[in-house]
Amino acid sequence: MKIFGQIGRLKKDKIAEYQSLHANVWKEVSRVIHSCNIRNYSIFVQDDLVFSYFEYTGSDYEKDMALMEADEVTKRWWTHTKPCFEKCAFSADSEFYHDMKQIFYLV
Repeated sequence: MKIFGQIGRLKKDKIAEYQSLHANVWKEVSRVIHSCNIRNYSIFVQDDLVFSYFEYTGSDYEKDMALMEADEVTKRWWTHTKPCFEKCAFSADSEFYHDMKQIFYLV
């Protein structure tokens, strides 16, 4: 299992929309996330900062993420969620979330 923490920044005028979208996540999106070996996925918001945590239980993360990115329902979902994000100084142009460095873990 690999643990991920990711961070992003929301556009101030899109915070409520982003929260509303995640209060009603499409069932097919949840199914795709699960089929791509993502477990214990949580998203947190503080002002315009977004933090997500998830555990990856598969054996080929890049392959599973490519499957998720190719999924038509997920692509449609992202047409709603990605515009909620603004560019962060610490993320690449194509990213709306940025992987964080894990520095501590306690079992």
